[in-house]
Amino acid sequence: MFKRREKNSAARIDTLIGRGASVQGDVEFAGGLHLDGRITGSVCATAGAAASLSVSEHGVVEGSVRAPHVVLNGRVNGDIFGTERVVLGAKARVRGNVHYGVIEMALGAEISGKLVPRNHKESPEGRDPSAAPAEPQDPVPPPEPQG
Repeated sequence: MFKRREKNSAARIDTLIGRGASVQGDVEFAGGLHLDGRITGSVCATAGAAASLSVSEHGVVEGSVRAPHVVLNGRVNGDIFGTERVVLGAKARVRGNVHYGVIEMALGAEISGKLVPRNHKESPEGRDPSAAPAEPQDPVPPPEPQG
């Protein structure tokens, strides 16, 4: 009747930054990081490691975020790069672009920026390389009518 939930590595918390704590500088982590306090700097998961960042409604990141799984209920003033999944709760506030594999947003979440799917072909300059080039090219004359 009742099934026991399987252990989800994305929900595991290895590191906690408490509500009264403030970190100045970049943070690199592996496993689960839960933020109730403030980080002034970027937050980045170790490359290739299973990692999950959760930010409570009291948590604030003043910088970019890069992790496979991001669960946000607080504020991020910077870009979010959630390579696998981004979950934005009702009190989430983002001032920056959100790059995601899969996104889930609750009613009330706010984003001041762009939503960019992971498979979107966007160059670092912010434009689609498959789009028409910015520089004008020599026009091709129309074909001559035959007749």
